[in-house]
Amino acid sequence: MNKFIFKRKLPIWKMTLGTLALVTGVISLFSSFKGFILIGMGVYLLLIEGSEFDFKNNKYREVKSILGISFGKWKPIPDVEYVSVFRTNEATTLRSRTAEANVSNEIIKLNLFYNTNQKIEAYNTYRIDDAFKKAYELASLLNVDILDATERESKWL
Repeated sequence: MNKFIFKRKLPIWKMTLGTLALVTGVISLFSSFKGFILIGMGVYLLLIEGSEFDFKNNKYREVKSILGISFGKWKPIPDVEYVSVFRTNEATTLRSRTAEANVSNEIIKLNLFYNTNQKIEAYNTYRIDDAFKKAYELASLLNVDILDATERESKWL
């Protein structure tokens, strides 16, 4: 198979809140235009980011997907030097009229580095085993090494 699609799965809380906001927003449209705000919030929470690689045609695209429809512009795959896997935190701010909450999650990112310091953000996940599985797939197709930067001391695999 020459086409790979890497999209991370939504956490249950995002899927639940997004669906609830979307449904409530659609129902609210019957009585007020304020439903558009809830629909926008639902779409934002249900938005899935990822990337798609077409190795047959040597192209890739960073995609945003909502309800199964993906958007993104195809670009040529550059000469990748290595694949990097590392941990970071992702913060999401939820706001309403009277309250604001910040939710922080640890995520694992997989980047493809080229031209010394430029990168393609290929994949994000919450599971380290999933990140390394995808890293090994990409590294073998691109014939490059993997840099494990998930611990304090980085190491080449």
